[in-house]
Amino acid sequence: MLKYSEIKEELNINIDKHLNDGFAALTHFWQNHTNGVSQYFKPAAKEYLQKEILSIVEEPKQLYIPFKFDIPFPPKQNPKFKFIDLFAGIGGIRLAYQNAGGKCVFTSEWNKYAKKTYEANFGEVPYGDITEISEKNIPDHDILLAGFPCQPFSIAGVSKKNSLGRKHGFLDETQGTLFFDIARILDYKKPKAFMLENVKNLVSHDKGNTFKVIKNTLIELGYSIHYKVLDAKHLVPQHRERIIIIGFRNDIFNGEEVFEFPQLSETKNKIKDILEPLPDPKYTLSDKLWNYLQDYAAKHKAKGNGFGFGLTDLEGISRTMSARYYKDGAEILIPQENSNPRRLTPRECARLQGFPDNFIIPVSDNQAYKQFGNSVAVPLIHTVAKQLVKVLESHGE
Repeated sequence: MLKYSEIKEELNINIDKHLNDGFAALTHFWQNHTNGVSQYFKPAAKEYLQKEILSIVEEPKQLYIPFKFDIPFPPKQNPKFKFIDLFAGIGGIRLAYQNAGGKCVFTSEWNKYAKKTYEANFGEVPYGDITEISEKNIPDHDILLAGFPCQPFSIAGVSKKNSLGRKHGFLDETQGTLFFDIARILDYKKPKAFMLENVKNLVSHDKGNTFKVIKNTLIELGYSIHYKVLDAKHLVPQHRERIIIIGFRNDIFNGEEVFEFPQLSETKNKIKDILEPLPDPKYTLSDKLWNYLQDYAAKHKAKGNGFGFGLTDLEGISRTMSARYYKDGAEILIPQENSNPRRLTPRECARLQGFPDNFIIPVSDNQAYKQFGNSVAVPLIHTVAKQLVKVLESHGE
């Protein structure tokens, strides 16, 4: 049987030129042509293959032939459930739910570098801007998954409608935000359950208004809600607090689902356990940068501020890694004997987020730092996934 890599080679597909919705349709079709959702992708897949790729070869059969996915994380053959992966990044949430027995039937991510990493690992290019994708073009699924950006909601339009005595709903309150796209998909597709992930500060954002609107919207859409702030430090050597919001459809579960967030034990993770034995010297800070960071920290300390670099205790855990890590690595620096400290390597960043070592990093160091800084801690999401799936399975019995 042909392999995915051989298909790409035979069709002369340079992935950097195909990080678009056309190739997204084709890869989604290839991954879903036997599970009942291929009709969502087939017309666009066929058109893209013929217009953009078959000018190079003559055989249109590649649309239909089965092949083996020689990628790190191929689709599940006998999945327990179907899910969609929105604001997918590099696929941390997908990986967790695949490992819990699920099959991804649709994915969306706008950043082209993240798409490249996603394709290298899952053999599928995500669709682009979710705001441009109709909810009618998304396949049926059991669970909607989204790690969405935190944005304020404008209450001006709502206040005006109130004064005019008009009813307002989530469509008015959330319009213009990316949460609106989650809401409209939930409203139209009505999956059995969802999981949303966000920064801890979502709860207090905009004086609590943002979270209030989100909660009320999800309830209005017919879901019972469970939420909790969880810290990934119990599973990886990094302090990383995130809010997880879980919802179950009321007309299926009647609000009686027995869902519990995972009990995370106080395991002692150590950052030294994820370090590479011989990192490239290029990750060691230059004298200029190291002096600057020390001066900057001293200045802020004198003013009574807490800003500064984070020289990590190798026997302990690190600070939260952010997408700005590529700038100077200041929040997580690794001490070195007789030398300036160094930043983490991209592989160490992957490990810090719980990605296995067979996860491919096909992008530059700077892009990798941004990607892992924006990602979820995979083991944390996996523990939540197992709890959510348990509820779906017990209801199906």
